[in-house]
Amino acid sequence: MERRHFINFDIAGFTYWDGTLVFQELAIGTELQLKREEDNKFDPYAVAIYYKDYKLGFIPRDKNQEISKLCEQGYANIFEVRINRISKDERPENQIGAIVYIKQRNDIQ
Repeated sequence: MERRHFINFDIAGFTYWDGTLVFQELAIGTELQLKREEDNKFDPYAVAIYYKDYKLGFIPRDKNQEISKLCEQGYANIFEVRINRISKDERPENQIGAIVYIKQRNDIQ
């Protein structure tokens, strides 16, 4: 098994960040990055989602605690994050779905 499914969700806060600037570049399978935001005043477990240098939003608050703890401890590289759904006709908070996999040990850099 190359990787294992960990969680999937719609990207939260998509309306408020840079998603509209790169929406046309996004496709199913596009790789995304996670970045822990320890100083986020709205959510103590906030994990932002980036495409290149563009912040797309966050892992939803009700799904971010475990990933947040691992990222905080320096294990963000065990995750592979990809777009798994694009729904242009949905409201912005439901337009982009993401899936997080746990990489196999020999694939972790």
